Amino acid sequence: MIRTLLDILFPPRCVGCGARGSWICGRCSAGFTRLAPNRCSICARPNVASDLCSACRIDPPSFQTVHCAFHFEGCLREAIHRLKYQGARHLADPLSSCALRSIGPLPPFDAVIPIPLHPTRLAQRGFNQSGLLARSIGRALDVPVVEDKLRRIRDTPSQITLTVVERRRNVQGAFATDPGVLIGKSILLVDDVATTGSTLRAAAFALRHAGARSVDGLVLARAV
Repeated sequence: MIRTLLDILFPPRCVGCGARGSWICGRCSAGFTRLAPNRCSICARPNVASDLCSACRIDPPSFQTVHCAFHFEGCLREAIHRLKYQGARHLADPLSSCALRSIGPLPPFDAVIPIPLHPTRLAQRGFNQSGLLARSIGRALDVPVVEDKLRRIRDTPSQITLTVVERRRNVQGAFATDPGVLIGKSILLVDDVATTGSTLRAAAFALRHAGARSVDGLVLARAV
């Protein structure tokens, strides 16, 4: 009822074109740049010459694959930035819905787990954008969302300006979970954007070490 009242008082406007009626209109979502088929079958890195990128071939990650349909650019980039940095929490549901529609059928999972923020960063931001996305995806898939089993134990610096090697070092050992709590479970690990996949790698390693049978990643967009 509250959401309906807010929509009447403040009608949704598309984050891309400003048209009334939805937070992301059909025309703008149709304009999201899709990843081409020539991407890594594990980390979804675009524009690779073979089935696997060099990083996944030389050092396979603990996750099986990353489900993603779009490049991190244009209107989608703007929407993710508004969600993440401007507190536009209402964008989590439409972004998740668009991602799931574009990715297509997924295998069954036992739990959906978001990439956690360190408590210090969570206190500063006030919310975890990956948690919002995971809840939306969990509802759509009818899979329980587990937010208290994977913890970020190091407050790592921002990854934006770091190289691939620096990103790996930055998040190495940054996540932990209680041994045995996820034994035999298949996990869908959710984040907003993957650039090198270092964060997903570190989190998936912690989950597998805790006994998870398998880990897949799902992100809204893949950066290059």
